[in-house]
Amino acid sequence: MIDSIAQQPILAALIALVGLGILFGALLGYAAEKFKVEGDPIVEQIDELLPQTQCGQCGFPGCKPYAESIASGDAINKCPPGGQSTINAIASLLDVPAPELDAEHGEEADLKTVAYIREDECIGCTKCIQACPVDAILGAAKLMHTVIADECTGCDLCVEPCPVDCIDMLPVKEGLRQWHWPAPAKTADLIASDRAPHNDEGRAA
Repeated sequence: MIDSIAQQPILAALIALVGLGILFGALLGYAAEKFKVEGDPIVEQIDELLPQTQCGQCGFPGCKPYAESIASGDAINKCPPGGQSTINAIASLLDVPAPELDAEHGEEADLKTVAYIREDECIGCTKCIQACPVDAILGAAKLMHTVIADECTGCDLCVEPCPVDCIDMLPVKEGLRQWHWPAPAKTADLIASDRAPHNDEGRAA
């Protein structure tokens, strides 16, 4: 009897804490939904077209800042990794003429490359890790480093900081993992193209 009486305040406190947790959670959820800042759709679309190398060759620290600058009227031809195909895609999105790549920012590479560390020569200085914008290099101080090839974007920002010059940029071998189906047409386009011949036949009849 005494134990049950002693436990009642503890139980009440637990119920109160749970209730407060639910209340504050609901308030935070409402505030997050009420006051959230919507991103600019055109910036998101431009960013999706950029190669996401985060290499800085365009003069910006990453693809998203460059996308924001393009949306504000900046030139669309400053991205060597994306090349002419990316320029054409952005020009089509913005409905503007497609200029040639600005050579001041670099040249379009013929092949996609990834970084490769000659591990027996690596001294574990971590300078390449610090330079990598996509965290594609594993390692620790005074220990061997290695590159996660699937995460590497080929920006080559890790090459110059290496004090022992043990990083090579190697071409990516094309295989089943790199091959993919072409992007499908929009459903509406498929339906329209499928119906068009039937509509013509119906009118001819």
